Amino acid sequence: MEPQNPGTAGGSENSNRRPRVAVLFGGRSSEHAVSCVTAAGVLEAIDRTKYDVVPVGIARNGQWSLVSSDPAAWSLRSESLPEVTPSAESIVLSADGAGSELVAHTDGTLPRSLGRIDVVFPVLHGPFGEDGTLQGMLEMADIRYVGAGVLASAVGMDKHYMKVVFESAGLLVGPYEVITDRQWEKDPQACLDRASQLAFPLFVKPARGGSSMGITRVTDPADLRAAVEAAREHDPKVVVEAGISGREIEVAVLQGRGTEDPRTSFPGEVAVQDGDHEWYDFEAKYVDGTAAQLSCPADLPEDMSYQVRKLAAVAFDAVGGEGLSRVDFFYTPDGELIINEINTMPGFTPISMYPQMWAKSGLQYTELIDELISLALERKTGLR
Repeated sequence: MEPQNPGTAGGSENSNRRPRVAVLFGGRSSEHAVSCVTAAGVLEAIDRTKYDVVPVGIARNGQWSLVSSDPAAWSLRSESLPEVTPSAESIVLSADGAGSELVAHTDGTLPRSLGRIDVVFPVLHGPFGEDGTLQGMLEMADIRYVGAGVLASAVGMDKHYMKVVFESAGLLVGPYEVITDRQWEKDPQACLDRASQLAFPLFVKPARGGSSMGITRVTDPADLRAAVEAAREHDPKVVVEAGISGREIEVAVLQGRGTEDPRTSFPGEVAVQDGDHEWYDFEAKYVDGTAAQLSCPADLPEDMSYQVRKLAAVAFDAVGGEGLSRVDFFYTPDGELIINEINTMPGFTPISMYPQMWAKSGLQYTELIDELISLALERKTGLR
């Protein structure tokens, strides 16, 4: 399963102009800043000789507005985390049967059109962006967009149902327990007792969170309640996973063209180098560029490298993936591959693993963005 030729980007239906791409970022979730940093990477790398780029930020209150296209405005180069702030002018996405356009609204003035949009590149992470809600809105507006559709986004966001789907596809999933809001409110001790039956250390996670936010590594049962409460600050539904002894192996997946199978990168291995990080947490992922080291291709036997790439493609198809995904596994000392999760909109920051793995596999960042936009332009809207 060597990486296939990713191809080149196509154009819009009107070949006399460049496709117009709305890069959409920010959002209402706790991963707002991560989305901004991802957007900085995309805005810096996208080929502006091929695409007209329209940066659209979503503030935490849900307002859409036109924002700076300068990548530096959204990077981690300053002391504070980047943030989209509310504006006097709001924009909405409008569809009229002939296409979709952005329309600006300001109190006391007439709406003004900002022109047609050919494709949306939503680099949003977490709820209200990566979970199928935005994708459903774009489907209703009949506009093409990069990445997974409604169902794949929803399943990929929910660590509970993700595991259910993986198990039904024959993939090996580690031991876990789910704590719903109703169960916790009714009898929290019963939830703790159930979770405590798993082998420690435990990883307590918001079921529909990402970027390692709200996740706690628990080694002492006495700390489990606080960990659940910390996860519930991000999501009332919590997943508790048994710690798995094994190497962390990741594979970047890219949708195939037409009826082609999904394409997979060389597998990569994440190793946390910095003693300040016991595991691959938020700081190691996005802030401390020296905390984690990616080895790609990972040092695996040839047959195991083939197998993990094959299973990554199975996971991608199992959730109905489109566009891109990163699939994470544990490779145990017994030679088992246990799937951890799929991320349907992985980070695109300069130190993010998804673009790094494709770069090591021969597809550079700008070419990767080009291919993702091309796949979105070729894909029909609606049921498929």
